[in-house]
Amino acid sequence: MTNEEIIQQKIVNRFPATEGKFRLQRARRIWVEVTREIFLPLFEFAKQELKFVEFCTLTGLDEGENLLFIYHLAQEYTGIVLNLKVAVPKSDPVIPTITNFFPAAELPERELEDLLGAKVAGLAPGPRYPLPDEWPAGDHPLRKDWQPREDEAKPEVPHG
Repeated sequence: MTNEEIIQQKIVNRFPATEGKFRLQRARRIWVEVTREIFLPLFEFAKQELKFVEFCTLTGLDEGENLLFIYHLAQEYTGIVLNLKVAVPKSDPVIPTITNFFPAAELPERELEDLLGAKVAGLAPGPRYPLPDEWPAGDHPLRKDWQPREDEAKPEVPHG
């Protein structure tokens, strides 16, 4: 049994709802789809017990009816990357913060809020990122249905 398969089995044993939700893409790459309800307990299990102690990045995608968040974590010595995928409906785009585990997740979580319109529950108040303060509230430019406002000035195209 490979290290990836051992990790998969440990997760399934602890979180039976993940059975059949794995993809072992290649050596050192594990993908698993999780529900919002088990996301945080599984995240904590991965960090504390499976030793995925490096937060690599966070990816947010608009999938139409849902927003998809992918948390990329790595084990310190093996180089195995665990990719936790959690989809939430656009009608309720709430996901809990992971900043209590990884403070470095603050900016990627602010990006989810600014660019995709997610609500990161528990994220401490702070400045907008990466959009400027004057950006219109409710305009999330990475959503597929986003359209620039008609009253916004169009950038000048230099002629040369």
